[in-house]
Amino acid sequence: MTDYTEEHAKSGIDAGLPAIECWPNQFPGYDITIAMPEFTSICPKTGLPDFGTITIRYRPGKLCLELKSLKEYFTAYRNLGIFYENVVNRVLRDVVKACDPVSVKVTGDFTARGGMQSVIEAEYSSPSTPSSSR
Repeated sequence: MTDYTEEHAKSGIDAGLPAIECWPNQFPGYDITIAMPEFTSICPKTGLPDFGTITIRYRPGKLCLELKSLKEYFTAYRNLGIFYENVVNRVLRDVVKACDPVSVKVTGDFTARGGMQSVIEAEYSSPSTPSSSR
């Protein structure tokens, strides 16, 4: 493991990406699922491309994610060196910041490499959401 550095581990976490825009939600109590089946980023250690599907499932609060800006956001990862785990947690952080959802789950289902496939999941529930409705 000595080949992996702190620089590799932090790569891409705070890189500048396009803003995710939102629009006012008109209805309470429903879920939205958005999938990006052609997600691509770069391994920060090898420089090789990584491929996968990123799925965002969220319950909107006052705002909904605007899809064109979300596509531009995802496209910016194409040349970004970032590990799978950091992609999923970064997307979760950026979605929460953009629209403050009631809850959200981000799943990264990455293409097999070296005979192994990785699925990473990260979740968030608004602190104002009662635990019985999570």
